[in-house]
Amino acid sequence: MEFNIISRDDNARAGIIKTGRGGINTPAFMPVGTNGTVKALGPDDLKSIGAEIMLCNTYHLYLRPGHETIKKLGGLHRFINWDRPILTDSGGFQVYSLSKLRKIEKEGVRFQSHLDGSTHFIGPKEAMEIQKALNADIVMTFDECTPYPAGYDYALKSLELTTEWAKICKSLYSGEQALYGIIQGSTYRDLRERSAEEIISIGFDGYAIGGVSVGEPKDLMYGAIDICTPLMPDNAPRYLMGIGDIHDILHAVSHGIDMFDCVMPTRNARNGTLFTSRGRISIKRTEFREDPNPPDPECGCYTCRNFSNAYLRHLFLNREILSMRLNTIHNLTFYMDFFRSMRESIKDGQFKRFYRRWMSINFGSSGNSVEE
Repeated sequence: MEFNIISRDDNARAGIIKTGRGGINTPAFMPVGTNGTVKALGPDDLKSIGAEIMLCNTYHLYLRPGHETIKKLGGLHRFINWDRPILTDSGGFQVYSLSKLRKIEKEGVRFQSHLDGSTHFIGPKEAMEIQKALNADIVMTFDECTPYPAGYDYALKSLELTTEWAKICKSLYSGEQALYGIIQGSTYRDLRERSAEEIISIGFDGYAIGGVSVGEPKDLMYGAIDICTPLMPDNAPRYLMGIGDIHDILHAVSHGIDMFDCVMPTRNARNGTLFTSRGRISIKRTEFREDPNPPDPECGCYTCRNFSNAYLRHLFLNREILSMRLNTIHNLTFYMDFFRSMRESIKDGQFKRFYRRWMSINFGSSGNSVEE
């Protein structure tokens, strides 16, 4: 993997990550394909809206259909028929958020599957083995996603465990995939600084800020961004995990973040909430019953070119499968266009103007989350 910064506008950066399966223009948004698919869309749909990379979840694919099955079938790219880059998370967040009766040990985490209650164990060694079998382009170290709230002593122990696991992941690194390290430290400045220092000293291809969007107030999440980004290497991609709120993205990019993922556009689409250049709209509202207009006249997506708000409302209220598909196409197109325009604003030295414009639009509170 190679990362080049093309333009800067103050701390905001526009660049490109080069992989063997193609380039990823940054700042980049990664649609979340939890089970190897972005819900309601196929690979060609993702390409048509401009997605250059997608995220798949190690935890889910490990449980079903199993990483060995995917390996036998030629790896994740062939399995899902996607020839562009894939990033797989390590499973740490899912073990934290989904699993019952999880027990954190020095070697890893013992947990019960959220599917059938069966007992499993994943540690840094297992996480690397699973991700190697999946054969994604970018893989993540195994970490403990520190919950919120967390006392100082717990956050310290969690940080130390994450560092030790990161060292093991690096020792097992084959060089065939890009490996990103994850910074933890909860809401404590000194722990965030210590985690950043320790993870960076190990040396990775990219660096992520983890342990955010776990229930903490927005000012504390912004604090983690503000603390970590000045410490992160300038010549490596910076990834803010699980964040998809438009205003949060703008804040992060203004501090030098390059990569994002979140289920926000897809989950909201399935719930009838659409993102537009005027803010969020709820398509089920009575005001759209006879509305002949598209969701966003400024949007050129398939949905906006062909269908009215009245029809989209009709589909949603009748729980038609097409509703999820058309809404998801629109929301992901909105995100891809937003990121494309943001990159151009950085290249043109107009990011501050772009920032002010989009910060003035009310998108409400959709809730950041990485889990579908």
